[in-house]
Amino acid sequence: MPVLPGAEPYRREGGEVGVLLCHGFTGCPQSLRPWAEYLAERGLTVSLPLLPGHGTRWQDMQVTGWQDWYAEVDRELRSLRERCSRVFVFGLSMGGALTLRLAAKHGDAVQGVVVVNPANKVHGAMASLLPVVRHLVPSTKGLTSDIAKPGVEEVGYDRVPLHAAHSVRQFFRLVDGELPQVTQPMLLLHSPQDHVVPPADSARILSRVSSTDVTEILLEQSYHVATLDHDAERIFEESYAFIGRLAPEAGTTGSPATESLGGSTTGG
Repeated sequence: MPVLPGAEPYRREGGEVGVLLCHGFTGCPQSLRPWAEYLAERGLTVSLPLLPGHGTRWQDMQVTGWQDWYAEVDRELRSLRERCSRVFVFGLSMGGALTLRLAAKHGDAVQGVVVVNPANKVHGAMASLLPVVRHLVPSTKGLTSDIAKPGVEEVGYDRVPLHAAHSVRQFFRLVDGELPQVTQPMLLLHSPQDHVVPPADSARILSRVSSTDVTEILLEQSYHVATLDHDAERIFEESYAFIGRLAPEAGTTGSPATESLGGSTTGG
């Protein structure tokens, strides 16, 4: 299946400091593309992959699970580590959960973590029924485009495949148990008005990680997809300052280079 316009992966070669960005469940790189471009323009090496089953049609996601999504970002992290002296991992929503697992599993190989509206649990009455319902109903209504800013749309699926939803529920449980292994400096930004992931998920994450260098920022003007919303510029600036504090050489070596590794110039 062809990739949806804007859903293409994005990669830019820059300096010795790298950033891996992980998009959310049923979403695609478009939701993080402006963030990735902001970082690349400042000389960082950036990787924003498209997760398996995403960015085409929801039926393609029905045959994938958390192991596929995690394997993709794990590969990208290892590749960045080969090219960069320091690597940071950023994530939105489920991408935040992927980010936290990478931090828990890779330890010192991850210099720092930035998560925006990170997801920790599948909420709602249907959550406990997913093991059964997924065999009876293929999908339910979508989760994309929870954005306060008028005229902005997120590229993603208008349906949630329930086999994949069951898998992400299992993944959140796994990551919740691994949170105490997260020790890296962390910047967590979340929206009080989030119609997809409640603030309780951020509170849970903050209470369970072992990181001692933690900064929490409220995104008062944005909904769930804050990286495309009113607070987007603040997210970009705060995350770049976070990198600069931990890796002062960021942006001082190398310069914004031509895109490589299959990156695209199209899309959001």
